[in-house]
Amino acid sequence: MHILGLSAYYHDSAAALIQDGRIIAAAQEERFTRQKHDPDFPRQAIAYCLAQGQLPLSAVDYVVFYDKPMLKFERLLETYLAFAPRGFSSFRLAMMVWIKEKLFQKKMLLDELRALDAGFRDEKRLLFCEHHQSHAASAFYPSPFQEAAILTLDGVGEWATTTAGFGSGHRLELTKEIHFPHSLGLLYSAFTYYTGFKVNSGEYKVMGLAPYGEPRYVQTIFDHLLDLKPDGSFRLNMAYFDYCTGLTMTNDRFAALFGAPPRHPETPLTQREMDLAASIQVVIEEVVLRLTRALAAETGQKNLCLAGGVALNCVANGKIARDGAFQHIWIQPASGDAGGALGAALAAYHWHLGQPREPQASAADRMQGSYLGPEFAQEEIERRLRAVGARFQVLEEPALLQACTQALQEEKALGWFQGRMEFGPRALGARSILGDARSPHMQSVLNLKVKFRESFRPFAPSILREDVADWFEWAGDSPYMLLVSDVRSERRRPMTERESQLFGIEKLNVPRSEIPAVTHVDYSARLQTVHRETNPRYHALLSLFKAQTGCPVLVNTSFNVRGEPIVGSPEDAFHCFMGTGIETLAIGNCFLRKEEQEPGLLKNYADQFERD
Repeated sequence: MHILGLSAYYHDSAAALIQDGRIIAAAQEERFTRQKHDPDFPRQAIAYCLAQGQLPLSAVDYVVFYDKPMLKFERLLETYLAFAPRGFSSFRLAMMVWIKEKLFQKKMLLDELRALDAGFRDEKRLLFCEHHQSHAASAFYPSPFQEAAILTLDGVGEWATTTAGFGSGHRLELTKEIHFPHSLGLLYSAFTYYTGFKVNSGEYKVMGLAPYGEPRYVQTIFDHLLDLKPDGSFRLNMAYFDYCTGLTMTNDRFAALFGAPPRHPETPLTQREMDLAASIQVVIEEVVLRLTRALAAETGQKNLCLAGGVALNCVANGKIARDGAFQHIWIQPASGDAGGALGAALAAYHWHLGQPREPQASAADRMQGSYLGPEFAQEEIERRLRAVGARFQVLEEPALLQACTQALQEEKALGWFQGRMEFGPRALGARSILGDARSPHMQSVLNLKVKFRESFRPFAPSILREDVADWFEWAGDSPYMLLVSDVRSERRRPMTERESQLFGIEKLNVPRSEIPAVTHVDYSARLQTVHRETNPRYHALLSLFKAQTGCPVLVNTSFNVRGEPIVGSPEDAFHCFMGTGIETLAIGNCFLRKEEQEPGLLKNYADQFERD
């Protein structure tokens, strides 16, 4: 049985195909259209999934959409009625969109599907799954657990913003919900907006900014914005927020509480924004720890599965993992709306149709490393590169890995395009930019000359799974870059008295460990453990780098610039290579050096994409 899952019309549209419960393919539409967070119907992602499954759309048994539009419309109407007459202008704009498009979303979907394949006629093959059911299914069914507690947290689906439940075998039950407008995701997004970053895009910037600040506003948040109970349930004081009826996240009362209007995007960051980021991060961590402790006590479970946009907060995830309420946690790597496409397909198969989960041959999860996107054969890579004028060498794997390792040791940035593309927001060693983690300059070089992004942003380490405990205070798996851990004390560099007195952004350029390029100002790092079973070539590169340097760690950041989706094709990779400070590039067995390229193909990528 083939089931196609879809997410669309809000942000991060995607498609995912499963066959008898096994994941065949999954991809975000943005990787094909080159529009970041593309919300449109995922035509190209669907085409890829069907090609990977080698079947036409008409042969798919069910197509499942990741939420229920009519329930969402109900929430919209009830919200505006509850706040009337406030927000009439916002209501009028929203109604124009809903009446024109979203109220007839079933017809829109059927029309789109039939435009792809006229043989898709039976509308009973189109199903709808509730938003948080999609998240919960994406968390539990691909996990390595036969039984687990489940927690989903995001901005909002139809009504739910937080759900908790339990999974066993193919059965999944959600037992508790928190409803809109009370939302942990929207609370974090409110601070994202207030500190001058883009909502639904810049939340990870707030998380990265937090270690530069002091959490001096925590009590203010608890006193005025958030009523938090011992079990983690909460309510927001809506007198300070405008997202129910207005066109902004916060209002004048919120600004008065924190003593200034929202920061204007792209203006200099001050210590105030850093302190606000630190404060909301502490608050989020406290809420999720109370939620997970209560869930563990209630269910008696030792396993926890997480999904929803808030589950991408890897600092909070690290706190959950170290807290000990659960022995094991598993986080869906595509925890946001894109992952809802996969969850919807899995929910239809296991939850709606009652089909069993096949037992795993090993303790691994069912996500295949999240390498679920397109790949390119060597002949096709060479053809595509020649068509865009690239000059390259074709090397056998040992020579390719040696050339890459040598470039990394020379502190060159390496574009790394290998195998199947990752599903989800993280680059995991398939569409990555790599660097030497030992370099004290690599963090600033990659931020300013390669990524064209804010200087404060940290980079993640990729480390051989077998070596993780020797370098970080973590001994388990973290294959999806969704857990933060501290660098081991013996790997740290002691601060001088003068360095210890630095404050805020002044801390940025102080090397803090043997791997300064991936050590944040609080000695933390967002870990990716690399496994031979899921990414053998990347594992081999790290192994060779370790053999030659003694260090099993590389900087790993996504292969794109600020505002650009992660590269999806060899042409995307070459253009990014030629438009940035990346000096070397490995695509399949092709190795490219910047100095050998035609100078006329160089371009400036700094302003190529709208800034996120």
